Amino acid sequence: MLEEFDRADATVAGVRVHYRRGGSGPPLVLLHGYPQTHVMWHKLAPALAQDFTVVCPDLRGYGDSGKPPTDDAHAPYSFRAMAGDVVGLMDALGFDQFAIVGHDRGARVAHRLCADHGERASRAAVLDIAPTLAMYEATDMAFAIGYYHWFFLVQPADLPERMIGADPDRWVTSKLGHWSKLGDRRRDDVFAPEAVAAYVKAFRDPATVHATCEDYRAAAGIDLEHDRADRAAGRHLAMPLLVLWGARGLVGRTYDMPGIWKAVAAQVSGRAIDCGHFLPEEAPEATLAALRPFLRG
Repeated sequence: MLEEFDRADATVAGVRVHYRRGGSGPPLVLLHGYPQTHVMWHKLAPALAQDFTVVCPDLRGYGDSGKPPTDDAHAPYSFRAMAGDVVGLMDALGFDQFAIVGHDRGARVAHRLCADHGERASRAAVLDIAPTLAMYEATDMAFAIGYYHWFFLVQPADLPERMIGADPDRWVTSKLGHWSKLGDRRRDDVFAPEAVAAYVKAFRDPATVHATCEDYRAAAGIDLEHDRADRAAGRHLAMPLLVLWGARGLVGRTYDMPGIWKAVAAQVSGRAIDCGHFLPEEAPEATLAALRPFLRG
């Protein structure tokens, strides 16, 4: 998929970052979420490439990017480390400043990049997330049931790794089904079979399963430390921030989305999209219609 885009690898701080690049114009980074790869952008990236130089990396630990060793704090899989990969990749490509759009885990990486490297991000869009710290602090029964994977994946290695590894295909497809709101549409009408095959292939690799668990372990520990430090220092994101969410998803039903982001960002706009969690695949036209005018400024 995205065959019209160039495929390449870059080494950033000793970690291989796999990415696709296409189009021309101002640079735009698209960051995927869990349990996916850069392929999730296949419905949006070609259209955005008409106006932008689009760069779609696999986050470290995901897809064809590197899976470095972890440590007791899970710091190699923190959003700070992943944001550093994106900055390093864009340095290697010669881009000093860029727009960034992230979905799910990629949106959390985008949030951290904007906090740590605010001068690099001209504008940012986050798709179907509330800030990590706010979500953990507001945890209730509905959230724990709907996002049970947050609490499953953080369990000590290698319990979740073994359980997912017993049937990785089922794990991936169950997440796509659980978080999407397909209505009367078949899954294959929303999630391209080629894309699902790429996600499943990645999760058949035990290294991917372990690395992605480490992502969630970091989010429940060191990432919260970083977020609390930002809050204690009174830091706010300065660049324009677009917040989009699925009207039928748990995040959209649970939080005042623009309001919750205004606690951490100075310029917030956004709206709901009529879908579940996977905006770029469930509602690509509506998502593109919201992104295009924002990214053009």
